[in-house]
Amino acid sequence: MTATAAAAPRRKRTAMEVLSSLRQPKVAVMLALGFSSGLPFLLTANTFGYWLRDVGTSLTAIGFISWVGLAYTMKVFWAPIVDRVDVPLLGRLGRRRGWMLAAQIVVAIGLIGMAAVGTAGGLTAIGAFALLTAFASATQDIAIDAWRIEAGADSDEVGLLTSAAQLGYRVALLVTDALIIAAAARVGWPMSYVGMAVLMGVGVAATFLAFEPARADAVLHSKAPLWTPRGFFDAVVGPFVEFFAKHKAVGLIMLLAVALYRLPDFVMGPMYNPYYHDLGLTKDTVAMVRGSVGLVATFLGIAIGGLAAIRLGVFRSLMLGVVLEGIGTAAFAILALHADMPTFAAVMGLDSFAQAFAGVALVAYMSSLTGLGYTATQYALLSSTYALLGKFLKGFSGVAVESLTPSHGLLGAYATAFIATGLLAAPPFLLFLLLGRLHRRAPATAQPVTA
Repeated sequence: MTATAAAAPRRKRTAMEVLSSLRQPKVAVMLALGFSSGLPFLLTANTFGYWLRDVGTSLTAIGFISWVGLAYTMKVFWAPIVDRVDVPLLGRLGRRRGWMLAAQIVVAIGLIGMAAVGTAGGLTAIGAFALLTAFASATQDIAIDAWRIEAGADSDEVGLLTSAAQLGYRVALLVTDALIIAAAARVGWPMSYVGMAVLMGVGVAATFLAFEPARADAVLHSKAPLWTPRGFFDAVVGPFVEFFAKHKAVGLIMLLAVALYRLPDFVMGPMYNPYYHDLGLTKDTVAMVRGSVGLVATFLGIAIGGLAAIRLGVFRSLMLGVVLEGIGTAAFAILALHADMPTFAAVMGLDSFAQAFAGVALVAYMSSLTGLGYTATQYALLSSTYALLGKFLKGFSGVAVESLTPSHGLLGAYATAFIATGLLAAPPFLLFLLLGRLHRRAPATAQPVTA
């Protein structure tokens, strides 16, 4: 919001030019990398909770063990290393690709470890492998997000790659939220997790097919080595100095808005699958609805979210997205009263659409705020910010439901918690409304925001 705007507005690409861009190999690579990025996420979160609930684990324990996902919020602390240092042994692939491959290998090892020890090995043992998986997955995200931003020749291509990444990511979420549940009903949870480890091969193949982006090389090569005092200071402190020098005090409002944006989606996250279990919905029912209605709604959310960012502007899209998130989360309360197939499909479709729409808007906004030379660290800062509060609060979701159960009954407790979580959409809506007005008041010096 304080950066100098381009002297002349860029010509918007025509629909045919956009369709032509989709044929670029890097779009297909980004789709596969997005899939690799999304695959481990639910396997240490909501789907992991379903497995634990299946063997009788308490909601309180499920909520607390979801804190392994805090690894995603801490990645800003090791992002400077990913930004500035080649990974040992794999550095010949290039910095971004080397870190991707190393992280993908460790993710696969972590998933196989979860399958090998199983719940019979105790929550501590399986939780340790879940933490390893989450840590490696967060590291993979640092490298992939930097590659996505640096591989785009301009902001239009970054937007195109962002949409491809979101599509791949959402497909992975459906696989680990639907296909794995159907598989678990037939071959058990451990074998299903081994299958997910094998699917990390999609990301490995994409890493070998990707090129090493050179757009930031000149900037990075001009910086002092990480192991020198100057280089260490620039790698660790420089991204924050550059961010606040560019955005001034408004940067604090940006970070707060980003931190609150996904609360409706995150806070009750560990309780979704236990909720379906306690509603009496079968694994096949959940898998079928997620793989049909959920899939279509997700694709529509991504497409309409990208279109809305272009037609309405990113700030209006962000506000619409968070409202949809709040409504989609609160709608799950309806299932406590009426949990037949059509109602479940309608609620699932609404929530899938809302999450995909909001996700595209937020990722596009955060990507527009990064600067070359600090891409990995600044995006890690923003993505850690949006995940930190929600991933912390979701650890108490099981406590909240169980504390409400004596007065509301189990299903009534779930419903009350979902409605309360949906209301958390109000603060980020107001903050992005404020940011949009500040942006319009200073059009000549506004930070370009791309869809």
